[in-house]
This record gives sequence, structure tokens and C-alpha cells, in this order.
Amino acid sequence: MIVLDKKEQDYLLSTIRCINDFPKLGIVFRDITTLLNDKKAFKFLIDHLQKRYESYGLDYIVGIESRGFIFGAALSARLNIGFVPIRKPKKLPYITISQKYSLEYGVDEVQMHIDAFGDTKNAKVLLIDDLIATGGTAKASVELIKQANANCVEACFIVNLKDLGGEKEIAKLTKIYSVLEV
Repeated sequence: MIVLDKKEQDYLLSTIRCINDFPKLGIVFRDITTLLNDKKAFKFLIDHLQKRYESYGLDYIVGIESRGFIFGAALSARLNIGFVPIRKPKKLPYITISQKYSLEYGVDEVQMHIDAFGDTKNAKVLLIDDLIATGGTAKASVELIKQANANCVEACFIVNLKDLGGEKEIAKLTKIYSVLEV
């Protein structure tokens, strides 16, 4: 399995800006925009993901709104496969399927077009997002992919916020790969 070594992980981590107390007191926000605007780091990351996933025989990459779109679209172009967006409600123009999930303060929902995987039966799908925290959105996204009769072969996150434990919930549904862990 292709993974980054410690030196490569440290390099990518050094390109991610940490912002204390955003969006609220006590939170350390991992700002990936600094990785994205570092052309060397962004290319290095996408090269790594391409090497990791080129042998998976994927049919589609599914990206979670909104930063998952950035990594997913770049990787799908590299692998020459389709890209599917998972979005918040009322953002997609065609018929959608949806999956609700719990938040500490209520319920939220993600949606995908009903025909997102076309005529591909049991499509092999990679789910990707910038980070995993508590895992609610990612879990709902994996369930949404299954609802569409596709197979989520792995969920990939650029950053895993280990202390929040979200990967444990996702691991019950699919394999997980985190490029970086903090």
C-alpha cells in the first residue's frame, strides 16, 4: 500500500496553516488553502494520490462539498475517471437522493444526483475530503454512495483530526486512508 513516509508527511504538514480559535475559541483550524497555493506541495499531494489509487480500478471519485471537490476533481482528471459531487441540500439541479446525519446541535443532510454513477453497476468509488473530524458528513456520504448501489472502496482524507475519532465510525463502513494525521 502506498503511503507517505514521515519526512513527506512533515513536508505537507508544513504547508498547512494553523489558525487558533477559529471558527470559535479552542478550535485549531487546519487551513489547506496554503497547501493549495503552494504549487509544489499540491502537485506532490496529487502525484501521491494518483500513485496510490491508479491500481484500484476506480470508476468514480466522489468529493464532499466543498474542499473535497478540489482534491477529487484534480485526482479524477489524473486518473481519467468521472467525478461526482456530494452537496448540501438544494444545491444540485436534478433529481437527488439524500442522507441525513446527526450533529451535536441538530440534523444535517447531504445529497447526490440519482444518476451520479450512470449505468455503471456496482461502481467502484473513492470518497475524498480535506479532513475528517467527527465523521458525520463522511459517514452519511458513504451511506449515500451505498444507497446509489455503488461500492465505496475507500474513504480518503488529507488530514485526520485523530482526537475527534471520526475515523472509527467510517472504518465500520469502508477502508480509510488519511494522508496526514494530527
